[in-house]
Amino acid sequence: MLEQEHFAVDAAYTGSDGLDCALSGIYDAIILDVMLPEMDGFSVLEALRAGGIAAPVLMLTARSGLEDRVRGLNTGADYYLPKPFERSELIACLNAITRRKDAPPVHSLSFGNAALNREQAALTCGETGKIVKLSAKEFQLLEFFMRNPGQVVPKETLLERVWGFENEAEYNNLSVYLTFLRRKIAFVGANIEIRASRGLGYSLEEKT
Repeated sequence: MLEQEHFAVDAAYTGSDGLDCALSGIYDAIILDVMLPEMDGFSVLEALRAGGIAAPVLMLTARSGLEDRVRGLNTGADYYLPKPFERSELIACLNAITRRKDAPPVHSLSFGNAALNREQAALTCGETGKIVKLSAKEFQLLEFFMRNPGQVVPKETLLERVWGFENEAEYNNLSVYLTFLRRKIAFVGANIEIRASRGLGYSLEEKT
């Protein structure tokens, strides 16, 4: 249903599997059932918020009592939708929480000794003082990496976030822009690098 509405979706069928996925920090929103094997939804949500995951959470449950709704909201849920629900209501709720919780614009974002500046559309290195301009796609890629340092991000996720869900961009386009970024990171002398994990994706790491 969500894919028909042009959402990219990963499914997890136990609380612990869902927690592992969500802790990657790559998701725009999380739909979380309360009654789950291994860990219930409340425990998953508590662990997510304790782990610094700020993605909006839409809780689904057949338990519609006031106490459960209050507990869910107090734990950090953004919306609590009792079952049964209409498809249109779920989509409307999901659209609402993703609009409300969009990541704020970046003015300055840093990792290692490198900083990304939106106003200048540039990458700078505090240690060397060098600065280099970035293209729009280069900036979007590096911004996403800096928001999720150390996380292995699949190629598909990068393509979707930078080129769009319905865009026909091919993997070689991504490779070209990653090559450009690596050269510019090296040019300013930053102590960070974009590493490839074979068969998994890419991550932004500090050089050791």
